[in-house]
Amino acid sequence: MADGPKTSKIETVEPIGTRVLIRKDEDRKQTKSGIHLPDKIEIPTLTGRVVAISAQVEHDDDYPIRQYDRVLFNPKNGIPVDFEGDNRLFVIPIEDVVAVFRKD
Repeated sequence: MADGPKTSKIETVEPIGTRVLIRKDEDRKQTKSGIHLPDKIEIPTLTGRVVAISAQVEHDDDYPIRQYDRVLFNPKNGIPVDFEGDNRLFVIPIEDVVAVFRKD
């Protein structure tokens, strides 16, 4: 007997503990002033957008961070999420988020 049509479930990633899920911005190949960067440049901090926040961080007033905030983070302790082909998602400890970009 044939099974019905298979439906693919959409997976979500929900950080646990004091972690956030960040989508890393595209790597820059050129600075604003026009200087071309080498392909293998090592930059210790990166920028990205917060995709998801753990419940613990969301309810803690010490962490003024919200979903979709643009942040500066240190990827050293980040865990890459093999969820999309481009590997731009990282689970980052909240302590490694070093700044949030805000408009006045």
